[in-house]
Amino acid sequence: MPCGSKLENSMHDPLTPGNRVLPISVSMIARNEAHNLPRSLGSVSSWVSEIVVVVNDCSDDTILIAKTYGARVIEHSWEGYRDQKIFALAQVTQPWVLALDADEEVSEEMAEAIRKFISGPTTAWSGAAFRRRVWFLGRWITHGDWYPDWSLRLFQREKGRWSGSPEHDKIELPGPFLKLQVDLNHYSFPTINSHTLKIPVFAEYFLRRQIEAGKKWSFLQTTSRAAWRFIRAYFLKLGCLDGFPGFYIAVATAFSTFTRYSQLFEYEVTSADENVSSKQN
Repeated sequence: MPCGSKLENSMHDPLTPGNRVLPISVSMIARNEAHNLPRSLGSVSSWVSEIVVVVNDCSDDTILIAKTYGARVIEHSWEGYRDQKIFALAQVTQPWVLALDADEEVSEEMAEAIRKFISGPTTAWSGAAFRRRVWFLGRWITHGDWYPDWSLRLFQREKGRWSGSPEHDKIELPGPFLKLQVDLNHYSFPTINSHTLKIPVFAEYFLRRQIEAGKKWSFLQTTSRAAWRFIRAYFLKLGCLDGFPGFYIAVATAFSTFTRYSQLFEYEVTSADENVSSKQN
């Protein structure tokens, strides 16, 4: 880990000296995130006006830790990532909202950029986006498909709303937003296994959309898209500069793409077998 322990980092006040509370609500959803909350909430608790954490089915100390950082905790039955975030957003009260995931951390540079943004003339902007960088296999990933991964996270409460697909939610904002050249730290994959476990989950969502759209499996599309994702991530986006982690990400991205499109082949074969079986019966 860079810069000392996670807890020491999370407790550092990024806006000292001249610290003041800003008119911002942090909106977050969480389930069994006790291991992440000290880092994420600790990076914002001293300079935002409100923290709202919507939780569901927790069996660890998520609720206790969130309250320790001054959060208003609301228990709400799980509705899926996007819809749960829609509910959380409806609970905040401040004019500005900072949407955070439990495995994210506001860097000192990002906190300072937010302070300057909010304190300056914001009439021209409805929000701000940040580069999201991932800590993976012992290093920050700063190239390839994972970076800069611009994420719109700060926005006017009356204008922003959650939209997108159930597994790929995003903030929809009618007005212009500013891209701030600072990093939102993301600790999404502590191990390779935690990353590979996500592949079948996203593949299943992708398959449903393909079926609903009436798509047919294509050998050329399956192979060419996977190859293209590796070439783009490793060579064109310079993932090669991130050492072996960059190579792993490029390979894993290609494999994930190959898996998603291959499942459509499996679905068609299975459906054909079921049709034959039903006719024979």
